[in-house]
Amino acid sequence: MKDLQQLVRENIWLLPPYSTARTQFSDSDIKVLLDANESPFNSPYNRYPDPLQRLLKTALSKIKDIPIENIFLGNGTDEAIDMVCRVFCRPRIDNVVAIDPTYRMYKVRADVNDIEYRAVSLDEKFQIKAEQLLAATDENTKVIWICSPNDPSGNNINREEVAKVIKSFEGIVVVDEAYSDFSTQKTFRSELYNHPNLIVLNTLSKAWGCAAIPLGVAFASKEVIDIFNKVKFPYNVNTFTQRKALEMMHHPYQVFDWVKMIIQSREIMMESFKALPVCIRVFPSDANFFLAKMTDAQAIYEYLAKNGFLVTNCARIHLCEDCLRITIGTRRENQALMALLRKYNQ
Repeated sequence: MKDLQQLVRENIWLLPPYSTARTQFSDSDIKVLLDANESPFNSPYNRYPDPLQRLLKTALSKIKDIPIENIFLGNGTDEAIDMVCRVFCRPRIDNVVAIDPTYRMYKVRADVNDIEYRAVSLDEKFQIKAEQLLAATDENTKVIWICSPNDPSGNNINREEVAKVIKSFEGIVVVDEAYSDFSTQKTFRSELYNHPNLIVLNTLSKAWGCAAIPLGVAFASKEVIDIFNKVKFPYNVNTFTQRKALEMMHHPYQVFDWVKMIIQSREIMMESFKALPVCIRVFPSDANFFLAKMTDAQAIYEYLAKNGFLVTNCARIHLCEDCLRITIGTRRENQALMALLRKYNQ
C-alpha cells in the first residue's frame, strides 16, 4: 500500500488529537471530577461517558481476539463508514469504488462528503473478480468497499477475490462483515497484521440483537485507529450503549445460541419459499436474511404490508428486479408470514 500519510487527507494528518483531562489521566486514580462542568447531582448519569470505552473494548477484545489498540467503536457502523470518507477522501478530488448492489450507506456517505462513488456490477451470481474492481480505480481512488456477506444479496463474496483486492490495491480496502456471525467463511479481521491497508467492520446490531443501541466496530492497524480517534467526537458512544453492550459481552454463548437458531430458521424459510407458487428463485444466503425473486415483488410487498408484515422491496435495485429481502424472525413470525403468502392470489 501507499504510505499512510499519502492516503490520509493532509488537514486530518496534521490535526492535533483532541484530548480531555480524563483521557490524559486515564491511568491515574482520580476520585473527584471537577473538570468538565458536569452537575454534581443525578449520579451516574451526570457524568460524560468514557471517551475511550476502555471496559467495553477490553471485553470485545477477548471475544474477537483483537488487541484493544486495533479497535474503534462508533455510533453504529455508519459512523465508521463516514469516518473512512472524512479521513481518506478529499471532496471533489478523490473517489471510492464499491460492488453493486451493496449496502446503500457507502454511497450515502460518499454523497454527503462530496466524493465520487464508482459502482462495479456483480455478476448474476452476485460475485465479482478482483480485476474488475481494480480496473475501476485510478490515482485518486482512496477506498474500495466490499460487504461480505453482502446486503441485499446475502451471499459471501469469494474470499480469494477479496484477498486479491487487498493485496493489489494501494489504497484502503474496507471489508464490512456485519453479517459474518451467520457465515462459516473465515473472517478477515484475523489478517489485520498482514494488511495495513485493511479495515474490517462489525456491528452489535445483527447477531448480538442490539440494534436499539447502535454500536459499530472497526478493526484496523493502530495507526488508522489513532487517526479515527483524532477525528471522532470525544463522547461518540453514550453511557447507555456502553453499559448495555458490556452486559451483552458477558453472555456470548447466548448470542451463539441465537445465531444457531436463526441459521436453522433461515434454511427452513428458504426451502418453504421455494415451494411457493409466487416464488421464482431463492438466492443462497450467509446472513440472517435471504433474497427471493418473486412473480410480482411490488404487488406482494404491498399485500404483505396491508396485512401487517414489512419486508424489503428490492425491485428497483440493480440485479434485484422483482426481489424481496426477507429477514429471519421468530418461529411464530416466520410461520405467520408463510401462511399469509400461501393465501396470496395474483
